[in-house]
Amino acid sequence: MKGFGMLCVGKPGWIEKNRPVPGPSDAIIRPRIISPCTSDVHTMMNGGEDPNAKNLILGHEAVGEVVEIGNMVRKIKVGDYVIVPSVTPDWTELGVQDARCAVHDSGMTESFKFLRRKDGVMGEFFHVNLADANLALLPDGVAPEAALMAVDMMTTGFYAAETAEISTGDTVVVIGIGPVGLMAVAGTALSRAGRIIGVGTRPVCVRVAKEYGANEILSYKEGNVAERVIEMTNGGADRVILAGGDMNTLRMAVEMTKAGGIISSVAFFYLFDTLSMPAAAWGFGLSGKDIRCGLCPGGALRLKKLTELIRYGRVDTSKLITHRFYGFDKIEDAFNLMASKAPDLIKPVVYID
Repeated sequence: MKGFGMLCVGKPGWIEKNRPVPGPSDAIIRPRIISPCTSDVHTMMNGGEDPNAKNLILGHEAVGEVVEIGNMVRKIKVGDYVIVPSVTPDWTELGVQDARCAVHDSGMTESFKFLRRKDGVMGEFFHVNLADANLALLPDGVAPEAALMAVDMMTTGFYAAETAEISTGDTVVVIGIGPVGLMAVAGTALSRAGRIIGVGTRPVCVRVAKEYGANEILSYKEGNVAERVIEMTNGGADRVILAGGDMNTLRMAVEMTKAGGIISSVAFFYLFDTLSMPAAAWGFGLSGKDIRCGLCPGGALRLKKLTELIRYGRVDTSKLITHRFYGFDKIEDAFNLMASKAPDLIKPVVYID
């Protein structure tokens, strides 16, 4: 079969591989609609966590058709249209059964199997482990492209809001209003926040952030964001969500959070980044500021619940989609667009014939 991915670090291209084979509890999926992600670009450019990675098919966002199942699969059938979570844990591992680290099945972030331990979804076929536990049926009334936005962008952004433990009327800052940050804004609004401040610059993202519930937008190009938040809020935000930036953004998030507040990060940092902050920003260790981070949970149940929000009109995830491509061979064009960070881009999708 053919797939699009990284020939080696820094070199994207088309790859020929054997079609995957399901284990007794697994499924093989033919993608019907996929979306490249910034994480795919990061992996291609630096190998993610493995700088020696090569011949890896990329992609972890897909809705597809089941074409083959193992003999122990009971709930999923050949021909089903399914939503594929970006995180597909091995639910037999003890690590994933601990609520404190439910995305780390056999080790740190090991539940995120695409891009790490196996090929991703940008192939003619791809493999999903433990199909009954990890695949959600596409529900009636939910468009495939809307469901596609739930498998990573929505689940990650909402997880950031959940981890922040937003209380009624809280002031919340969302740093980074790309697709994950936009979903964090939407999740924050549903969590009964009062004032929502987004940090970003791209006009298309600013517009959608306001549609999802942001009251104000700050540009990091127009002065010190932390100082402006502290001034605007008379002391700092109750909650700060970190959905983008660089290794200096964590310091900024801590600085703008009021004493006793929570910083919730779903941002990805690079292998050689060093995260630090002035002691004063953390109240010399006495501020009570709580720093939390994590990878979004996986599994079918979470996708079922998220798509209920879409189905009943709580969230319109299709607002994230700005570019549409048609045909398997257009995956490369969509990936290149994602890599270019075009100013009018939020998310591209590819409809597979």
